[in-house]
Amino acid sequence: MNVVLIYGGRSGEHEISLVSCSAVARNISEKHNVKLISIDKDGRWYAQKDSVLADLKSNPRAMLEINADEKMRVSVIPGGGKNGAFVADGNVIPSDVVFPVLHGTYGEDGTIQGLLEMANVPYVGCGVFASSATMDKVHTKILWEKAGLPVVPYICITRADVNDSKRYDSLVQKAIDTLHFPLFVKPCSAGSSDGASKATNERELSFALMDAFQWDNKVLIEKSIDAREVEFSVTGNSVTADSSKPVTMLRAYGPGEIVPKHMFYDYDAKYNDPDGAELKIPALLDDDKLNYLCEIAKKAYTAVDASGLSRVDFFIDRNNGEIYLNEINSIPGFTSISMFPKLCDSDGLHFTELIDYLFEEGIARFEAKEILKTSRQ
Repeated sequence: MNVVLIYGGRSGEHEISLVSCSAVARNISEKHNVKLISIDKDGRWYAQKDSVLADLKSNPRAMLEINADEKMRVSVIPGGGKNGAFVADGNVIPSDVVFPVLHGTYGEDGTIQGLLEMANVPYVGCGVFASSATMDKVHTKILWEKAGLPVVPYICITRADVNDSKRYDSLVQKAIDTLHFPLFVKPCSAGSSDGASKATNERELSFALMDAFQWDNKVLIEKSIDAREVEFSVTGNSVTADSSKPVTMLRAYGPGEIVPKHMFYDYDAKYNDPDGAELKIPALLDDDKLNYLCEIAKKAYTAVDASGLSRVDFFIDRNNGEIYLNEINSIPGFTSISMFPKLCDSDGLHFTELIDYLFEEGIARFEAKEILKTSRQ
């Protein structure tokens, strides 16, 4: 099978993508013909020489980089299909399936998914709508609330609110009065805790909002929950699940529990500090709660039309045991310390098999869509 891995990207999570894709490339089955495409921080695409992959596999300490050879600039051809969607240096890069190992903006927000749809190639992960909806934390909450699922209490403030000082002051005061300190402040569409911080008073809240608005034009203020952080990995297609194609059936793996050693599970704890958090797999839960969370994870996945893969994150209040959905990540980290592959591995789906599983599901989703009519003739 001809596989294209895309990494890098115009995102605050660019460096995390390099680490994730390095892990995927090292663990991909030798039966595949793998091509690498890198995206620099300005959004330029470059095909990588085969030697890059060979060097990565031979050196366990090597990491993917952006090799910006102008002769290898990639063109994406609308309607090009598996044997014509990507061209570099006059040569076609065949693509039976594409894995965009991209995190954050321009990677898991529906933009590249739309491009791959227009190019008419199968790809791993959620489609355009699900990617866009799950990238926006407020719209995720709205969909979950409509489905009757429990979410952390919140208030959303937009750039338009900031531009109207009276409205902005009113919303900030409402957050203080109804949610109470401490509060969490997050950009709506950033990942890896970029721009996220905890505020324990009005001064800290003001600085937290200023920081968050550097990352996004919509910012979420949430009630702070003294919580255990529990996560599930989920695969399958919530829209076209078909028992004759097992990879399309919804399957939840886990749960695992994150025990942060920082103030909260921030960027450093996730990626820079190998001792930043303890991952407990399985999480210490009784069977009833485990089964309940497993069903909620699948319902949360279904409510946003997810497909391929996602990690669904929960909070369990330490004081009263209440359960809240925190967020869903449609292209979760694939690093050596990432929860998604660890949870799948704990349920018997090991890294190389997981990658093949995701390829098969991406192709199955493509085939299910290809049979639909797009014309009356």
